[in-house]
Amino acid sequence: MPSWEELGEPAKLVNTSMVEPRAYQINISKSVLKGQNSLVILPTGLGKTLIAVFAIANALSRGKKAIILAPTKPLSEQHYQSLTKLLNVEKERVLLLTGSIGTKKRAEMEQDAMVIAATPQTIANDLKSTRFSLEDVGVIVFDECHRAVGRYAYTYVADECKLRGIQLLGLTASPGSNRKKIDALVNSLGIENIEIRITTDDDVMSYVMDKTTHVVHVDKEKTMESILSQLKPLIDEHLEKLSQHGLSPFRKYENIGKGKILQIGYTIDKIQSSNFKFMAMYNYVYVLNLSHAYDLLATEGFYPFISYIDSLKAKEKKSRTLQSILNNKVLINCVISAKSALADGIEHPKIFKMIDLMTTTLKGKTVIVFAQYRSTIKKIVELLNEYGIPAMSFVGKKDGITQDSQKETIQKFREGAFNVLVATSIGEEGLDIPSVDAVIFYEPIPNEIRNIQRRGRAGRIKFGEVYILVTRFTKDEIYLYISRQNERKMYELVERTRLDLQRGLSRYTKRQAML
Repeated sequence: MPSWEELGEPAKLVNTSMVEPRAYQINISKSVLKGQNSLVILPTGLGKTLIAVFAIANALSRGKKAIILAPTKPLSEQHYQSLTKLLNVEKERVLLLTGSIGTKKRAEMEQDAMVIAATPQTIANDLKSTRFSLEDVGVIVFDECHRAVGRYAYTYVADECKLRGIQLLGLTASPGSNRKKIDALVNSLGIENIEIRITTDDDVMSYVMDKTTHVVHVDKEKTMESILSQLKPLIDEHLEKLSQHGLSPFRKYENIGKGKILQIGYTIDKIQSSNFKFMAMYNYVYVLNLSHAYDLLATEGFYPFISYIDSLKAKEKKSRTLQSILNNKVLINCVISAKSALADGIEHPKIFKMIDLMTTTLKGKTVIVFAQYRSTIKKIVELLNEYGIPAMSFVGKKDGITQDSQKETIQKFREGAFNVLVATSIGEEGLDIPSVDAVIFYEPIPNEIRNIQRRGRAGRIKFGEVYILVTRFTKDEIYLYISRQNERKMYELVERTRLDLQRGLSRYTKRQAML
C-alpha cells in the first residue's frame, strides 16, 4: 500500500489525513523532490495540485519560500484555498496575491509570506519594479504551464528563476502536439525531468473513473442543405479568382480549414501593387466571411448563422466589400430562408439530439455542454429551458460577465439549482467546476489541449460519459479526426522529449553545460 511517509520530511508539513495516498502521486512527487526542474503531465482531475503542495512543502522544510502561479485570478484563489487546507503552516503565512491589492501593501505582504498563490502578471510586475525579490524562494510552480511560451508573463518569471537556480515545476494536462511548442515549453521552464501519466499506466489505472466516449452523428436538415448549396457556389466563385492569380491553392470550398484561409490573407498582405492587392482583398473578404457563415450554419445552426450576419450589418464602418456581401441577393435569400426556418421551430439537428439525450439517457444527470460560439450557447440554453431542462450559460468577461457572477453560477450548479451548464472555453481550464455525469461537445475541436481539459470535467469521482456531436460531411468530421491524431502525436512527442532529457540531449541541458 502506498504511504505519504515515503516522501519524508515534506509529508510532515502536509495535512495528509485529508487525502488518500495514491501511487502515481507519490511516485511523481518522489521524482520532483529530487530538485530538478520538472514537467508533470497528468489528465485533468487526477490531482496535480497535491504534487505541487508536496513540492512547496519540500521548499518550506528547507527554510525556503514557495510560489504557485496560475493564469487566472479564480484559479489562483482556488490554489490559495487548497494550500490553506493542506499545508500545516499558519494561514497568515499563506498569501493570495493579485493585481487588485495596492502595490505598497502588496510589497509588505510579500515579505511576510512563506507561500504565495498569484497570477504571473502580478509577480512579473513586482519583480520588474524590484518590489519583490526571489532571493529566499525555493520553488515556483507554474500551473497550466503550456502557457509558458512566447512573451507571456510566465516566461519572464521562469527566466528570473533560472538565473537564480530556483526549482521550477510545470503542471499541465497537455503541453500540445507540436514539437516546436513542446521544445519551447521545455526550454522556457528549463525542464530537466518529465513525469507523464495516462489513464492506462499501472500506477494510475486503479484511481481513474471510467469514461465512455460516444460519437453521435447527425445529418444536416433539409432547409440547411438548401441554403448551403446556394452559399457554396458564391464562395467558390471568389476562391476561383484567387486561385487564378496564384493566391490560393484551392479552387473549391471543400471544408478548407480556417487556418489555411487565413494563410491566403497573409499572402495578400505582402502584395505591393495597390490595384492587384485591392482585387485580391475583395475576393478574400468574400471567402473569409461567407466561409465562416457557411460553417456556422452547417455545424452550429440557423440562429448562429443569422447572428453572424446581423453582427456584420451592425458594424458602424463597412468596407465596400462588406457592403457588397450584405447586398448580395443570394445571401439575402439565404438569410430569409434561415429566419423562416427558425420561426417554424427548426434548428440544427444537434440541438434536438442533445435534448433527446437529456430527456432519456441523461435525464436528471449533471451535464456540461461545451460550444464554441456565444450565439450557439444562447440558443442551446433557450431551447433546453423550453423543454423543461434547467440550464444556464457560463461565458467570459467579454460578455460583461463579472467573476462574482461566474462564481455565483458555479455555486448554483454545485448546489443543484440547475442540471446543465452550457459553457465556452472558459469552462475548460482551471476553474473549480464540480465533476459531472457527462460532458457534451456541441462540436469537435482540433486542439488536443482543450479536448483533454473538456473530457476531464466528466467522471472525476464517478463513472462519466462524453458525447461528441458531429454533423456528417462538414468540418466536424475533419476536426474529430485531427483531434484524435493530435492527441496521439502529443504523447509520442512528450515521450521522445522525456527520453532525450534522460540522455542529456535537451537544448536547455546543453546550454547549461556550456555556461
